[in-house]
Order: sequence, then C-alpha cells, then structure tokens
Amino acid sequence: MAKLPIEKMRELERRFGEIEARMSAGPDSDTYVRLASEYAELQPVVTKIRDYQKVADDLKGLETLLADKTTDREMRDLAEMELPELGDRLETIEQEMQILLLPKDAADEKSAILEIRAGTGGSEAALFAGDLFRMYERYAASHGWKVELLSANEGEAGGYKEIIATITGRGVFAKLKFESGVHRVQRVPETEAGGRIHTSAATVAVLPEAEDIDIEIRPEDVRIDTMRSSGAGGQHVNTTDSAVRITHLPTGLVVTSSEKSQHQNRARAMQVLRSRLYDMERQRAESERSADRKSQVGSGDRSERIRTYNFPQGRVTDHRINLTLYKLDRMMEGEIDEVVDALVTDYQAGQLAQLGEQGRP
Repeated sequence: MAKLPIEKMRELERRFGEIEARMSAGPDSDTYVRLASEYAELQPVVTKIRDYQKVADDLKGLETLLADKTTDREMRDLAEMELPELGDRLETIEQEMQILLLPKDAADEKSAILEIRAGTGGSEAALFAGDLFRMYERYAASHGWKVELLSANEGEAGGYKEIIATITGRGVFAKLKFESGVHRVQRVPETEAGGRIHTSAATVAVLPEAEDIDIEIRPEDVRIDTMRSSGAGGQHVNTTDSAVRITHLPTGLVVTSSEKSQHQNRARAMQVLRSRLYDMERQRAESERSADRKSQVGSGDRSERIRTYNFPQGRVTDHRINLTLYKLDRMMEGEIDEVVDALVTDYQAGQLAQLGEQGRP
C-alpha cells in the first residue's frame, strides 16, 4: 500500500479549521454558501484523519509501554492483547484514507443531465428507453433528488425515442456517471405471438450539469432559431412559435427544446448546450491524462455496450466488471445501488493501483 501523504493531511486539517473560523465569523450569504460546501466536502476526510491520528498515537503508546522493561506483567499482557486489534484498526483506517484522498473529479458533486435515446430495435427499443428512464427516476427519488423533464420525443407504441431530464441533488454525477453507454435488453415483446426473444438497445448519456462559471458561451458563437411547434390536438392544435433550436457554431452541437414557453425553451436549451460543452471539455482533458489507461469504467464511451438486461432469466450483467445479478425486477424499480457501488469501487481500485505504480522506483 502507498504511504499516506502526511503533509497533505495536515494541510487539509489546517484548511478545515480556517473554514470553521470564517463561517463562525458571520460572512455574507454567498461566501457562507461557498464555505459551507467546502466544509461539507472536507468534514468526512478530516474526521478520518483525526481517527487515524488517535489510533496511531494509541498504537505508539502501547509499543512504548511494551518496550519499557519496567512495565509490570499485568499491563504488559493487556498491551499485548490490544496491540493486534489496534494494528488492524489502523490498517483499515489507512485503506479508507487512501480512498478519501484520491484525486477528486471536480464534477462529482454536481447535478446531472440524463439523456436516453432508443437504439436498435424499433418500438421495443423506445419502450426499453422508457423503462430505463423510470428506473433512474425511482433511483433518484430514493436518494431525495429532484427529476425535471427537459424534452421528450415519444415512441409510436409508448416509451421514448429520446428523453432528456435534469436530476438535481448533491453528488448526483458521482453516482450516475458510470451509467453512460449502450444498455441492451433481451425480452419477449408483448406484440410477439411466437414468444421469441428480441434484442434491442438504448443509449444513456449522463452529463454533469454545467454552471455559467464552468463554461462561457459567447453570443456570437450561437445561432438561435425559432420553429413552429404543433400541439397534440384539441385546444392546442394551433401551431405556435415556441420551439427553439440552438446551434453552437464552433462545435456544430445542436440542441432543441419544444415546451410551451419560448423563454423557458431557450433557457433549457442553453442549459443542455452548456452541459454538453462542459462534458466535451472534461472528456478531452481525461483522454489526455489517461491515454494509456485500459480501464473501461468511466471511459465515457457512449458507443460501448456496458450492460445487458435479460428478462426471461431475470438477470442483469454489467460487462465492464463482470458483475451478474439475478434481481432484474428490483433493479427496474430503481434498486441499482449494488451495481453503482460496485462500479465506483472498481474505479477507485484502479486509481489506487495507478498511484501505487507511480510510487514505485
């Protein structure tokens, strides 16, 4: 195991104390919100650092006691009994510290934009895209996150050809970023009289929600077109100039939104465009940093088949980590923590292995 960075730990403790002092001094509301966010991020790390220091001090005290020839037999026996337990505890804390001190993805604490598109498989793919959206919707609800629909293009037989939504909450992107990729489904469609299993797919993209400070979009770099959007019939059958299409000229990215309010459409389209540009920048930087990394988890490759949902067998397999679970019905109800946590753990193990390799002579 790589040695803990003691100097970095001391610096984090110093910064934590500085934030506590500044917050108690009563700063203005904007400063307080910014400090509170950093405080919440540092608190679990500093708590673990203090646990580590206490156990290390206790262990050193026991070793000193045992090294002292004047220590009586009873005290020596107690110390020898406690020594292995403290040693194991220190090792556990060191492992936890290694994880907490790994380089952070700056986007991890952000909310996210979820985009799901039906792939191969026609109507069945659109139905599956709808199932995936409901799965993530339920998962978000179980974590107290808010889901807001940005745009939806429904399939002829139900489900969605494309659906885009924001998922708002603390740490959403950290949990969902490994969901990006091709999700494949194997099941018997309701319209299949012969009972044959069909295979179809949907593509999921999870983007960190970008703020103005993350990505600046210059007015001269966008073209905004207003389109006529028709209602679904009845009293809304008349067409209105409400749909908005924004083209980002330098990259060619196109985003559309077609809700009732043109003003809201423009804001939502800009929100999605900003997040896509931010994601492109993150992917470019990540590629430069890890050109030689072979880990598939977190590669963000939207064309990569990452998971298969086999309904006849009630089985879900994540191909990146060779994890198979026979609880498909519960997963479709939003219980995906087991897969999400396994992906995060695998990614962290890869990071630790990299740090270990870097630390070797």
